Amino acid sequence: MKNLHAGSSHRGSTLAVLNSVLASLWLVATPAAAVDDSDTFDQDSIIKDAANFFGETTEGLAKVIEKGFREHGRPNAYIKGEEVAGAITLGLRYGEGTLVQKSGGTMPIFWQGPSVGFDLGANASKVFVLVYRLGKPEDIFMRFPAVDGSLYYIAGAGINYQQRGKVIIAPIRLGVGLRTGASIGYTHYTRTKSLNPL
Repeated sequence: MKNLHAGSSHRGSTLAVLNSVLASLWLVATPAAAVDDSDTFDQDSIIKDAANFFGETTEGLAKVIEKGFREHGRPNAYIKGEEVAGAITLGLRYGEGTLVQKSGGTMPIFWQGPSVGFDLGANASKVFVLVYRLGKPEDIFMRFPAVDGSLYYIAGAGINYQQRGKVIIAPIRLGVGLRTGASIGYTHYTRTKSLNPL
């Protein structure tokens, strides 16, 4: 009788733990979807903001944004800015803009970086950057490896990806903002403007 009571008690406690775990998972999973949506930008608003920023809507712009959403989901921040870049095998890029977060915060941001590769040309352009999985704004102030040869280009617009840890940055450029060639390097995002590309 004693052993039967112990077995019943053990089964009861196991079921209680299992029910508690399932309830916790349900409570955690259900709000998460809502939080993800409320903390991120939807595709239509990004296409509209990018079109307003560039001053035009192109099929290519919509398609590269759709590609970003398809591959990485909804961004929780973006950067609107301008940059100058040039290369004769060795290249440099300088830019500045505004980081816009879905939470409503904005802050100035600057970037610079070197590159090396089969690259030739120069450009000055606007750039619209999708930012994925950015926690604190401070998480963006570091060096992101860049492989410009991975550029996806369609109908006058291009997008490529830079990643450091969980944060992914996807610069989008139109027309004159694109440069042919393949190069490797990094982009250093900073709080203040710097002429030092390193």
